[in-house]
Amino acid sequence: MLFLRSAAFNLVFYAMSVVIVIAATPCLVLPRRFTLYAMEAWSHLTLWLLRVIAGTHYEVRGELPRGGVLVASKHQSMWDTIVMTAILKDPAMVLKRELLWIPFYGWYAQKARMIAIDRGAAAAAIRRLVSQGKAAVAEGRPVVIFPEGTRSAPGSKLEYKPGVAALYRQLGVECVPAAVNSGLFWARRGFTRRPGTILLEFLPPIPAGLDRKTFMAELETRIETATAKLVEEAGGPR
Repeated sequence: MLFLRSAAFNLVFYAMSVVIVIAATPCLVLPRRFTLYAMEAWSHLTLWLLRVIAGTHYEVRGELPRGGVLVASKHQSMWDTIVMTAILKDPAMVLKRELLWIPFYGWYAQKARMIAIDRGAAAAAIRRLVSQGKAAVAEGRPVVIFPEGTRSAPGSKLEYKPGVAALYRQLGVECVPAAVNSGLFWARRGFTRRPGTILLEFLPPIPAGLDRKTFMAELETRIETATAKLVEEAGGPR
């Protein structure tokens, strides 16, 4: 049953995605808000399909970030980017520059003014990250970054990259940590979509103005501790 439901979801999900990205192509030459509508619709429809076909629900805990703040989230699954697009208002998500090279996806990401960085460019990448982050905050948009830079499996932890510290220091805004256990249900490199409830928790914000070392230690402790609890609540890694 798990295999059949997963196969059905994947088939419908990818077919739906192709239809929407092609049908919404005119949005790319219309005002930006039309692209945002299309991306939000795709995200909500994906979450609905996941619930109806795969039996995978989700629950958001904590206070939803509003306005120009920095959101630093654990990243375990593609689901994380989908839900952030669905529940946050016009988020500016930090992503790898290579993703912009993907037809349609890259075009929509550029039109939505996501923040793409070249991780091999070091200092130049940080400057670009900060510049685009400041522009997003000035527009009242939440800046969403995954500090580890890529997806990590439940129960594991990767090194936190310096980009989140640079944003925190230069933007001068509070940082909202977020924990998630999505990798238990939508694995980063897996076919199956498991039934159950994905938990996403927004934690109390870290105030602006801390020094780099204190901030990074606080951020990592909060995210990893909360994530471990969410993973344990759902039964632990499978």
